[in-house]
Amino acid sequence: MLSFDEVSARLKDILSAEVGDRKVLDKDVAEALGIAPAYFAVLKKRGSVPLAQIADFCALKKISINWLLYDQAPKSLEESTEKFATIRYFKQINASAGPGALNWEESYETIRIDEALVHLLGGRNHLKYIDALEVRGDSMEPMLRDGDLVAVDRSRQEVKSGGIYVVRIGEELFVKQIEPDGGKNAWLCTSFNSAYPAMHVRPSDLHVIGEAVAVMQKEPQ
Repeated sequence: MLSFDEVSARLKDILSAEVGDRKVLDKDVAEALGIAPAYFAVLKKRGSVPLAQIADFCALKKISINWLLYDQAPKSLEESTEKFATIRYFKQINASAGPGALNWEESYETIRIDEALVHLLGGRNHLKYIDALEVRGDSMEPMLRDGDLVAVDRSRQEVKSGGIYVVRIGEELFVKQIEPDGGKNAWLCTSFNSAYPAMHVRPSDLHVIGEAVAVMQKEPQ
């Protein structure tokens, strides 16, 4: 990391555009960081960089904190940063078995995914519709096993025959293959494991959360 004096000099360069022709002083830097001038002088004497205040300053000014603290050009960070993206992982919500209401506002972790999966899931702009749930039980084996994470695309709620969807039936959440139930006014929710009988569900009783579009490794951050 750069020294206190080096970081301070960069902050003064940034602030120079705001103060006009006059020289930027330590008190200007202190004010910009929300620090009392006397305390800023103490930090300067100690050589202690005020990281929290600088992080807030960089966020406000939309400046790369890596450039300010480590002299790393933003362009040099893009390639490694763009290799990964994240989606929400609702650890407390399980699909395929288990009662419990679904609440998308409850706490979640994030899962880091690589660029290949980002592309498969529809690109970075589409990730806001993607969430991950954990599969419980063996009803969808061999495709989905107990403990697998399934990516759910919440933008795909219109059922297409033969698709695999995460659905809520009553107060239970399932991941099933959905098909029309013959000539009946119902949906047939089937499991890949033949030990589990198909469920006949009226459209009014079937709430589609989204289509299951990928199976992922569980690597929460």
